[in-house]
Amino acid sequence: MKPGIHPAYGPVVFRDRAANYAFLTRSTMTSDKTIEWEDGNTYPVVDVEVSHVSHPFYTGTARVLDTAGRVKRFERRYGRRGAN
Repeated sequence: MKPGIHPAYGPVVFRDRAANYAFLTRSTMTSDKTIEWEDGNTYPVVDVEVSHVSHPFYTGTARVLDTAGRVKRFERRYGRRGAN
């Protein structure tokens, strides 16, 4: 790899504000905000909207769409077409 063209890669804390969860990992992302981690060191912190803790796919709280109900409501609203 060429020196001087790659971003710095180091420890960063990602904080999911919705779930009040944070994890320490390595990344090229940077931030002006810092946080004191459990090990006593201070790391840059990046706030994220969704993580594996709050995303419905990973938590099992995903909504199941009522497609049959939607079809009936559509047919009731706009009428059902007959076979012509």
